[in-house]
Amino acid sequence: MDSECVSLLPRVCKVLADSGSLPDDTSLEKLLDWFTMLIKTGESVLESCPCVTEFISTVVCNTASEPSVLSFTLKLTGLLAATEDGFLTLQECSALDQAFSLQHWQGAGLWEDPCLRIGWIQGLKNSLQHPKALSFFVQSDFIQPLIQLQTDTSLFVAAAANQMLADVLLLFQPVSSSGCNSMDEKEEKVNGRTLHASNIDLEQPAVTMETSAEYTAVVKVVSQYLKESIVPKGNTQLQKTKQTLKLLALLLAQARPPLRDELLQTVSGSLEEVVTAGYSQLTLPLLEVILAAYSSRTESVLVQRVGSLLSSMLNINKPAEVIQAAAAFLRSGHHDTTHTPQAVRILLLPLDIITGHTLLGTDVSDDQQFTRADHLTNKTSCISLICTCLTNTSNITLVPSGLLPCPPALIITAVLSLMRICRGVSTSSSSGCGDICRNVIGSGKVQKCALDALTFLSSSPGAKEKISEVFTVLVKYLENPDSEPTVIHKTYQAIIKWISVCTDFSFITDQLRRDLVEVVKKRVCDMRWEVRDSTVEFLGHLAGVSVSLKSAEEVCSASEALLGGCSTTPLLREALQDTESYVRASAVSSLAKTLTHSWQQGAAHTQEETEIVSRLLEILSKDTEGFARRAVVQYFIAWFSTSSSASHLTQSVHSVVSQGSADLDWEVKFHTLELAELLMDEIFSGRQGYRKSLDTHHDAQHPYGVVSEQAYTLHTHKEEVASDLSRVLKNLVEQGVVSVLLSSVIDCDRPVALKACQLLITLRQTVCPLLLGNQDASTETIDRVSCELPGWGWGLEIRKILGIKKSNDAQEMDMMAKVETGEECAVEGGDSVTVGLCEVLGSLGLDNMLDVLTQSSDHIHNSPLSLLQDILTARAANTSSDTHPGQEVIVDCY
Repeated sequence: MDSECVSLLPRVCKVLADSGSLPDDTSLEKLLDWFTMLIKTGESVLESCPCVTEFISTVVCNTASEPSVLSFTLKLTGLLAATEDGFLTLQECSALDQAFSLQHWQGAGLWEDPCLRIGWIQGLKNSLQHPKALSFFVQSDFIQPLIQLQTDTSLFVAAAANQMLADVLLLFQPVSSSGCNSMDEKEEKVNGRTLHASNIDLEQPAVTMETSAEYTAVVKVVSQYLKESIVPKGNTQLQKTKQTLKLLALLLAQARPPLRDELLQTVSGSLEEVVTAGYSQLTLPLLEVILAAYSSRTESVLVQRVGSLLSSMLNINKPAEVIQAAAAFLRSGHHDTTHTPQAVRILLLPLDIITGHTLLGTDVSDDQQFTRADHLTNKTSCISLICTCLTNTSNITLVPSGLLPCPPALIITAVLSLMRICRGVSTSSSSGCGDICRNVIGSGKVQKCALDALTFLSSSPGAKEKISEVFTVLVKYLENPDSEPTVIHKTYQAIIKWISVCTDFSFITDQLRRDLVEVVKKRVCDMRWEVRDSTVEFLGHLAGVSVSLKSAEEVCSASEALLGGCSTTPLLREALQDTESYVRASAVSSLAKTLTHSWQQGAAHTQEETEIVSRLLEILSKDTEGFARRAVVQYFIAWFSTSSSASHLTQSVHSVVSQGSADLDWEVKFHTLELAELLMDEIFSGRQGYRKSLDTHHDAQHPYGVVSEQAYTLHTHKEEVASDLSRVLKNLVEQGVVSVLLSSVIDCDRPVALKACQLLITLRQTVCPLLLGNQDASTETIDRVSCELPGWGWGLEIRKILGIKKSNDAQEMDMMAKVETGEECAVEGGDSVTVGLCEVLGSLGLDNMLDVLTQSSDHIHNSPLSLLQDILTARAANTSSDTHPGQEVIVDCY
């Protein structure tokens, strides 16, 4: 422990022991985290800081303390008792008995506060890391109050007690032959909220009770509680049963024999009773318990009973519940020859009834058919059942084909029939189910689920034979004026998925191609911006998917295969003018994907591309939304990294990097640096000593160290190298890359500054090896390469770092005043300073910058010392006579 922390801790303990509260309770959680870290590293806190023992004794005896401080103290007590030495120390001064005495807290009237109950639970749980603590738990008869807390009025308390009871029972079981501890050491989360005190992993060896009698007594009490709590005594106790089933599922999933078998033997009768009673609210919790037992592969007799329970769950004569059970079983991933086919048939039955396709053969009884059909006549339940069926299609596709009641291709046919019904197109196979069909007509929810199911089915056996029918239905969905934007979006996704697995495009007739082209042109001008955006994205995805035509040698884009000779570039150019920024951004991205092929082929720069670049530069300089501006810079990145001849990009690149580096959006600036990196890669291509990926390079020494001069041994004459490098550096300055890097390295956004710093170090590594040693005539050529630092903004900041002063102090003061007031100031010749590039690279202190930037933004204040100081400062300010009533005291707690 740091000596400064040791000196401050007694004062902090005294402050916390006072009855007043802290302005920010999170400081207590952070303090607990610090103590946890110390104990994990083997620190003997009670030995090095005796004040902690005194603090615990004082607080637990002072019932006037704030509940948050009391809760913290209980958690800390358990944490310190997690080691045998700490346990004995606390027991000698009676702090342990006092801290966890229920009579003490109940008598003081503090037990009613859930904050205290949470502290009691977590404190006890923290301590159970060795046999002495386990014996203390049993001898104090803490198992009974822990059981009572299972149904606490506070959900947080009940969940914590539930988890702890499972951990206690698992800790008490005998160590297996492997010698591993069965206690699950995962983080405990309650309703998404992490309970910090429970995140204890002291990596102690497996612990067991010292006597089998103590172990047996605990197991007997818990088993009896489970047996009696599973069967609800009326609807008012359903919540208690749910909590019990959750606990039982935890235990069965983690316990080893013989504990697992003993628990299952005790509760199996109660489980059967609940299953037979058919409580709708308990279907899923029950199934979780059954699946946990089913996957444990326990002794054969119990396996049969569990299998019987699972069969009963899958035979409930309640459509909504039985389909939930079937879906949960398939999601679990357990497959057998009995229950898997049964679950699949349950899920496919609603689809079978509504479409009229015989998906189940003769495996469905008339009673089941009638019950499901009757349930489907209600619109709400009909849509719910159908959507559950469709949503679980992905799990059905994972079932071995031998366990399916019909070929996967028939399921595709049924889904397509359902999609037609949703559009109001009746099918001959669904005649006689008119009332049911009317329930799904126009239902966007069913349509979206069906499209998702169709997407999953694209990789099923026999899917290729259905591709023509699939595309016909999908195009009709795009043509339907009543289709919701999300439905259209999912339709586009389904088209992309199906065409990516297609090997034969003979199904694409001229009529289908004309229909698709026409509907795309229509949708790209839709009144709803979401539809326009989905359509533009679709065109980009099509261009980015490569497909084979008749042989592996004939490869083209999906856009060519589906849309034929229709050029999508004019549509995308028009979308660049869209009023919605999302659409503009999608249009820019889709244009990049569409033009990638011509860039790769090195095609001549066309007038159309020139006009596109002009529009993109206009978006970058004038667009008010960051989405489109980000997309523009990424467009040029894609162009520069893909084009086989990037010479025609030279004119526009300077504009992109200068505008992008001055953008207000940090992502635009970061992407601009990525473009600058590509320019550096291009300019320094093939030169010794240049590393492309500095941030991923791992060296035995400092990863950002200067490259040895030996890297240049392939060059015969150092003078020739210097002359060549001088031309390269001048080109880099003229392209504006150096200005971008210098302006970005002082940027307020840390990712931007970090990236710029890494690139500047890369540049220094490439140049500086030639400057090591004697400064002879050959290096003077590089020394003469200069860059200009403007007299405003980033130029002033860089000049301050370099220590450059103006000759005219009055002029400098005037310029600074204008900058501070936001006035525009023209950069005249006298205001700018020309400096040598190598001088800048060597004087900026880039390595120190990198050390700071690679740390988190709160590294200065994120320390235990800062935390202790914050607590003392907050309390001093809170008790100061200068503090006005109601004045907030902010704790700058990390």
